[in-house]
Amino acid sequence: MAGPGGVAGPDTHSGPAHSGPAGPAPGPGRFVQIGEAAERVGLSIRTIRHYEEVGLIVPSARSEGGFRLYTGADLDRLAVVRRMKPLGFTLDEMRDLLGLLDALDTAVSGDRTALRDRLATFHEAADARVAALRDELAVAEGFAGTLRARLDQHGG
Repeated sequence: MAGPGGVAGPDTHSGPAHSGPAGPAPGPGRFVQIGEAAERVGLSIRTIRHYEEVGLIVPSARSEGGFRLYTGADLDRLAVVRRMKPLGFTLDEMRDLLGLLDALDTAVSGDRTALRDRLATFHEAADARVAALRDELAVAEGFAGTLRARLDQHGG
């Protein structure tokens, strides 16, 4: 099946369909251009281009006209990065996790233990960062509540 611009190729997506703000990932053999990728994943086009410039995400293909083309697997990778952003992971940490996930998908059983241990380390870091964000949110909610009480006190 040919994608936009006559580019054909298999969709290497092997996991569950990505479901972002605009719906599921493109089907097998289907590509989306950067604007649709950005909309589906909830990132700006500029951010996706930046991630490409730093080697974090690479589109699977280009159309005859030079447009970036993304598969479902590419959107899944972008979604991982998007979820890491608010937790304060660095670009290097994002790159490391994406490489780790790729390695896990292709690892033979003997190599999987070390890879799973590395993944567990990322999981622990993510959990710790989520807990820190919850603490910050509780402080922010307390502050907003104080302001609401003041408004109510003064006839607001």
